[in-house]
Amino acid sequence: MHLLTGTVRTYPWGSRTAIAELRGLPTPSSRPEAELWFGSHPGGSSTVGDTPLIDIIAADPTAALGTRVCSRYDGRLPFLMKILAAAEPLSLQAHPSLSQAQEGCAREDAAGIPRNANNRNYRDDNHKPELIVALTDFEALAGFRPLARTMRLFDAISCPELARYLTMLDSDPEHEETNLRALFTTWITIPAATRISLIDKVIECIGETVRRNDSEEWIIDVLRNILALNERYPGDVGVLGALLLNKINLKPGEAVFLDAGQLHAYVSGMGVEIMANSDNVLRGGLTSKHVDVPELVRVLSFSSLAQPLVRSETTGEATHYPVPTDEFDLTRFNLRPGSSGVVEHDGPVIVLCTAGQVAAGHGVDDEPLILTPGSALWIPASESAVTMSASTADGAELFVAKA
Repeated sequence: MHLLTGTVRTYPWGSRTAIAELRGLPTPSSRPEAELWFGSHPGGSSTVGDTPLIDIIAADPTAALGTRVCSRYDGRLPFLMKILAAAEPLSLQAHPSLSQAQEGCAREDAAGIPRNANNRNYRDDNHKPELIVALTDFEALAGFRPLARTMRLFDAISCPELARYLTMLDSDPEHEETNLRALFTTWITIPAATRISLIDKVIECIGETVRRNDSEEWIIDVLRNILALNERYPGDVGVLGALLLNKINLKPGEAVFLDAGQLHAYVSGMGVEIMANSDNVLRGGLTSKHVDVPELVRVLSFSSLAQPLVRSETTGEATHYPVPTDEFDLTRFNLRPGSSGVVEHDGPVIVLCTAGQVAAGHGVDDEPLILTPGSALWIPASESAVTMSASTADGAELFVAKA
């Protein structure tokens, strides 16, 4: 086992305080710190000492990953773990399926578009199912809201200019996907002047609805978020798209899972995120970055997501987050002072500390490695089980990621 140093990503929407405070570093940071990566993605591999993890794995894939993981994922670590801190909303986005990523990456490679080009859609050939567990109060837009519920929202807004677009919808519940596709595709492709005029009218009606404050609580929450998005990105098509999405509010320890094609945007807060080892993002708004509307619509799933939250399973000090993907498995441990847990594995493991202090070792004769918030541990498949012990009076929180 080895201490693993994360790679900081400084995107504009990041926080100048959240990640730095977690790691006990001075604040504010010189640049917005959006993500701290723990993994072996070519775009930002973590390091063991001065050696990138991607090189350690490449030198001996079987020892690092184990026979099972090595053969299934072609000698690559199948997951990427992050601490994410959003001070501003992320772009409205979706991720491709595995087949879409493979085809899209090969197509852009053949066209001669560099992997790091600003107009690149596919930076690798992998899909990106993802799970995020809140460390603080966390707000997000996650998947298309069931259309019947969205119609209640539109009724509350009572905007004539918006109502005109609803004539393209029918009332048959079996046509929900077709209706969502028609409405979203229309909004994302209308001329800019028409879009801005529509958003201005919608925002005016939303403002009146919020001031009256006589709608259901969830509706007011959604509408206040729409007003905030428009203030940050006035007239952006993502403001319209956000009208169709679930607005969720996570408490620490709660989680949401997003599969291929599900439109989403993280709004604010800090969390631990784990995903398949990919950096593929198709954007649809709320960003100054590259937006490819036809490609986004091609990968989107228009199936509504009635319940985005993950039903976690807690046993003792361990909380497991079951998800329908094989690339990763995540468990959160809240260790009481003096208590410990054993990490057993037959594949690669990354352990991330987010609170307190953790001593990690193989046995009583080992000199333990000490983890503090924001630090991580790499455990290759070839090593035996590791015992994690809380070594501070307040206990410790850590996340264990396995393949």
